[in-house]
Amino acid sequence: MQAFKPYIYTIDELTSRAKSIVAEELSKTDRLSALKTILGVIDLTTLSGDDTNQKVKSLCETGIRFKHDKLGIPQVAAICVYPVFVPLVKKELEGTTIRTASVAGAFPSGQSPLEIRVTEVDWAVKHGADDIDMVISRGKLLEGEFDDIFEEVQEIKGVCGNAHLKVILETGELKTVENIRKACELALMGGADFLKTSTGKTEPAATPEAFLIMLDTIKEFNKLTKGTKIGIKPAGGISTPDEALVYYALVKNVLGEEWLNKDLFRIGASRLAGKVYDEIIELSTV
Repeated sequence: MQAFKPYIYTIDELTSRAKSIVAEELSKTDRLSALKTILGVIDLTTLSGDDTNQKVKSLCETGIRFKHDKLGIPQVAAICVYPVFVPLVKKELEGTTIRTASVAGAFPSGQSPLEIRVTEVDWAVKHGADDIDMVISRGKLLEGEFDDIFEEVQEIKGVCGNAHLKVILETGELKTVENIRKACELALMGGADFLKTSTGKTEPAATPEAFLIMLDTIKEFNKLTKGTKIGIKPAGGISTPDEALVYYALVKNVLGEEWLNKDLFRIGASRLAGKVYDEIIELSTV
């Protein structure tokens, strides 16, 4: 495979470009249709230290309850939890198309020996996780230890089996265009199935600027590999329909409508789904 090209955009250019894309795309977007797509790609998430079995059960019930065939309203894409809750989620979602997603690999810091991180991922997969959301070692990347980042993604991918691997870059800690771009390249070369912006545990979390870097890199990787499609997931701080529509518009513009499905696009959120559902109901009954 040919090498990635030098990345040409600055933060200011990315800000301007994102605003222009969003304005253009949303001006010609059917809001109701877009919101239905957004609901269907949400990874409904709870990642709190006080999570309980009952809280997780209730989240699963909520995710299932959104589906409304008559109005064309889909279920969410996945329920995302800590590994300890994976068996419970798998059981609760039995008979649905909702995937069981798990953060794993010393989430959210990544500050644990690689062999322990790999073991945690392996446990989650063996207990039913369909998706794994791992974090890269940001400190290693900032120190220029690029081989270590490639290795950790590759090793974790190796125990994922049929589970999709979403690689969280934690772009708010990487800070610069150059660091975010490098993290994208290493994750893709290591075997990521998705690139994900953030853990939701740091600020800033998802931003349009970082998201554009990720989209551009996925698009270039698609060309370099003659067709490999990698998914993308913004997460962290996306809590309103308008905020979600920003990322919908960016995906549609850069990667195209073929990416607007749960196989290639997810949104990680804990508060978004209910608001999107409520607006869909409102728009459907006008």
